[in-house]
Amino acid sequence: MTGATAAAWDTPQDRDGTDRGGPQNAARGGAQGAGRGERLMSIGEVLAQLRAEFPDITISKLRFLETEGLVEPRRTPAGYRKYTWTDISRLRYVLTAQRDQYLPLRVIREHLATMGDPLTDVSQSSMPTEAPAEVRLSRDELLDKAGLGDATLRALEEHGLLRPRAGGGYDADALEVATAAARLAEFGVEPRHLRAYRAAADREIGLFSQLVTPMTRQSGPASRARAADTVHELAALTQRVHAALVRAGLREILGK
Repeated sequence: MTGATAAAWDTPQDRDGTDRGGPQNAARGGAQGAGRGERLMSIGEVLAQLRAEFPDITISKLRFLETEGLVEPRRTPAGYRKYTWTDISRLRYVLTAQRDQYLPLRVIREHLATMGDPLTDVSQSSMPTEAPAEVRLSRDELLDKAGLGDATLRALEEHGLLRPRAGGGYDADALEVATAAARLAEFGVEPRHLRAYRAAADREIGLFSQLVTPMTRQSGPASRARAADTVHELAALTQRVHAALVRAGLREILGK
């Protein structure tokens, strides 16, 4: 693929408002924020750089990795993504960790956070070899970390919004629900108001299960890792749809 052909992949479709990455990317100063003489590449050129080593890489995958916070390309004033060599090194690291170590993105993200910038090389010795211990909190620890009252936690459990794990204790997802519920309570949103989210989540679980179950039936850790990444991507996409629909519905109230 030539540079001109690759650049054509970064089409205006890549610039629509919901895919622009929000204020955090705008705050980075766009393409002009690059250092003097630093080469900036389009998403199509990045695809061409990576495809020889990772034949299954797609633009959708690159966008997903951005959504997951694993890479943050710059933006031009027109909204086009522009990647540096450091971005490509990070992407190569992530894709290598997935392919060779079968690690979920959460673990890769945690490992990247401990590495210095810029990430200039991917060596086998720098690859994580095992996942950190899974979060498991007692009830008191959950209340303390989430800033939640016991009555609110009981209400969340009564409405099916969170529950302890089968072996006891609460995991990272329960902590996330509890923390968000504590913040929502400050706005007057009570656990009973969140029952619709439980119902919507159950519907998504049913839909996503149909999509990923065939992957989980294949043997090997690579298939399980691929299924886990698919679930993350589906969840991220549906969250974006939900947020866009809410913004559109409240546009008149917001005066936009």
